[in-house]
Order: sequence, then structure tokens, then C-alpha cells
Amino acid sequence: MALPSHIVIVGGGVFGLSTALALTKRHPESQITVVDRGPIPDPAKWPVDNSRIVRADYANVAYSKLATIAIERWRNTDWGRNGRYTQNGLLLMYPDDGTSTKEYARKSYDNVKPVGRDNVEFLPSKADILRAFPTADSDRLDVAGGYVNWGAGLSDVTASLRFVKEQLDREGKVVFHTGYANRVLYDSPDDRPGSKPRATGVALYGGLSIHADLVILATGSKTWTGLVSLRDGTVLTSRATAFMRVSDEEQRELENLPTIHNIHTGICVLPPRDNCLKIARCTYIYRHETPVNASEEDFTFPGNVVPILATDAFRTVLKQLLPQFADRSFSSLNVSRRAESPKADFTVSYHPAYEGLFLAIGCSEHVSKFFPVIGDKVVDALEGSLELELRDLWAWTGGPVPVSNGEDGEDRF
Repeated sequence: MALPSHIVIVGGGVFGLSTALALTKRHPESQITVVDRGPIPDPAKWPVDNSRIVRADYANVAYSKLATIAIERWRNTDWGRNGRYTQNGLLLMYPDDGTSTKEYARKSYDNVKPVGRDNVEFLPSKADILRAFPTADSDRLDVAGGYVNWGAGLSDVTASLRFVKEQLDREGKVVFHTGYANRVLYDSPDDRPGSKPRATGVALYGGLSIHADLVILATGSKTWTGLVSLRDGTVLTSRATAFMRVSDEEQRELENLPTIHNIHTGICVLPPRDNCLKIARCTYIYRHETPVNASEEDFTFPGNVVPILATDAFRTVLKQLLPQFADRSFSSLNVSRRAESPKADFTVSYHPAYEGLFLAIGCSEHVSKFFPVIGDKVVDALEGSLELELRDLWAWTGGPVPVSNGEDGEDRF
């Protein structure tokens, strides 16, 4: 299926760069512009950092299959070279009273075992967990079992974004523009029954407009929630993360340990990279009581202060898993923000209310592991060839949509 000749992608993160790369390979005749508000990569923006979990461990088989393809590319192509990917394993564990988390772990194990084969080992007891993670304090560790997938790993997202950006710069097929998208531009619908407004580009703060035949929103949550409404129950959430400096000797001691994910508490402990130990509260969220069409200020967690309950939880898990660090000061604490759908799935779909407006957004922390493959899936969806299970998973889930836009062309709901 042919795509329009002028395409603008708003967002230079994982979704945006991977989509731009796939478009240059599959639609080289299209003129592509990528708009981002800062440098690419921008270390100040979440989720850019040097250690993100890469796993095929999902209870949903569609994500397991897609992640398996991504991991193959991380391991065996230029994607993972020069330290952009490290295979250190992932240990999932659950406590005695974690009935639902045990069920999740079992489903995840059943999905990943056929592809992981000898790399995936079920750990039915605390003793087995301690064998896989020997630094843990047996007396304090609240765990009944789990499994380890030695085929999982960590990606350096900052380096991976730089890798793709440099490749696109060398090829010279993509124009990059620094600017902050203010709104999507639309033509008014005509008089035909069922006619919809057509996206014609984006307006940037400062007055500049970039015109295109197809607008792809691949932005982070701070931007896209101000550009378009999903009306699907999407909420603004925050997650806490802590970092701790370690010595060269401590890094050598710990760097080959598996990443720990306690499914019950939602806390992940990642082995140190660049002398930095990372602890993330992945599945425990703070919900912002803010409309989904939010401004930049609505995403500001007061003072960017990590709640005391989160820091207490980090200390508790360190006492259990790495007791030698339990009382060490954190080098930094932060709160990541994202807009999240009820099922934590992406939205990779044309917007039903507008012609020429496509969404490749949502749960950006979740997408980084799919970096080597997600762009091709976005282009599949643009062409109408995305496989059914992913099309259903990533479909528009919103409720009522507008029938027209304001006279000034601004998106109104």
C-alpha cells in the first residue's frame, strides 16, 4: 500500500525513530520530517537511560512473540553491539500469599519456555531463588518461588536512540526539526456524508507550521495528551525510581546477576551499569487526578519528590536482596510520568475522527524493548497489513469522538 509523499512524525523517541527508520526502508519515496522538542537523544527525558529490561516474559502471548523477535535482533545484529544490549537474565519471583502473581508468573513461564528452552528454568522454592540470586538474605527474603530466564537482558536506550539517529543522519532521508508541537492542523470537512477533518500538519510554539499529508503522533505523554484526546480511560500516572552509586569492585561483583522483578511488589532491581545500581517500582503507580487532555504543568509531580512509601519500599527490597547496600544513600530519586491506557497497551492506529492522523503512542517505558521491531509494526499498521492479534491489541479504544474542529483548526473535544 502506498503512503503519502509528505509525512511528519511528532516525537523522536523509540516510537518515532523506529518508525522513521522503517519508512526509509519501505517507502523511500516519501519525504519524512521528525519533530522533537529537544536533542535526540535527550538524557533529561524519560525513559532515556542506560538500562531497560528486555524480555519476552509476558502473560500475553502476542507480546511474548514480538519480544522474541526483538531479542533475536538485539543479540545477533548491529542493534545490540557496542554495549547496546547485555544478556544477564531476568528472575521473576512471588511470595507465599501471591496467588494472582503466581498465576501471572506461570502464564509468563509457559509462554517464554518454548522459545527460551534451556535458558528458562522454573524455581519452585526459596532455595532455588537463592541459588539464582546468591546475594539475597535468606531470613528476610519473602518469596515462595518463581523462574529465571537467562535469555533476557538489558538495553541501553540512550545509546540505541543515538545509534538510529546517526544511521538516519548518514542516509540523509529524514529531516529533523527541533520544536515543540502545539497543535495538529486540520482542513475542515467537506459536505459529503461522513466526511471528516483531515490532518494537514502540526503547528509549533513560536508560530512555525510544518505541513504534511500524514501526521504520525509518536510523542511522549507530555505532548500527545495535549494534542489529541483518547477518551478511553487513559490516566496520567507516575512511577518512582532510585539510583545508587557503586564502586568498580562492586559492579564487577554484581553486573552478571539477573535482573530481579518481584511481581507482587512490582519492584525491579537491575544490576549496575556505569557504576550505577537502579531500583524501579514498575507496577506500583501514583495516579494523577487530571483530565487526559493535560497541559505540561499537569504532569509535574510536586517538587519531583519521591513519596516516602516508595523510598521505604526500596530500602526493604535492598535489605532482602542486596543487604550490603540497604543503608547507603541514593545518588538520585525521580518520578517518571506517563499516560497509560486501562490495559497498558500501545495505541497503534489511525484516529477514527480524522483523516491522515495516526497514533503510535502509549506506555513508552514498555516499548523500549521492542525498539528493533516496533517501527516495522507501525508501518504495517499504516499500510493496513498488521497481523490481526496486534491490530486488535493496539486498536483505538476511545469512546465518543468529535464530529468537527474549531474554526481556528485547533483540535476540540
